[in-house]
Amino acid sequence: MAGSLGDLGGLLRQAKKMQKEVAEMQDKLAKTIYVGKAGGDAVVVSISGAYEFKSIVINPEVVDADDVEMLEDMVAVAVKDVLQQVTADSADSMKGVTGGMGLPGMPGMPGM
Repeated sequence: MAGSLGDLGGLLRQAKKMQKEVAEMQDKLAKTIYVGKAGGDAVVVSISGAYEFKSIVINPEVVDADDVEMLEDMVAVAVKDVLQQVTADSADSMKGVTGGMGLPGMPGMPGM
């Protein structure tokens, strides 16, 4: 029985270490700015790794009152692009910390 308590202590230390590494990784991701683009540089969307929108820049040359749908599509493509980047980077970073073990509720991880 004493051996199982020692194993539990080691498991708790490992969990605390992983928790600290996850927090550090999340902080690093939150400080990273990701950029999604559509139509070359016609629409550029920037967000942080914490999914906070920083900016949306639209080249005035692509603004056409007769074709608003095209502009809407480009904005959607740029947003999708940048969100995919953040999700993939977050999942890759998390795999490095957790050894591939999925943690529910973590961005880009199974269970989210």
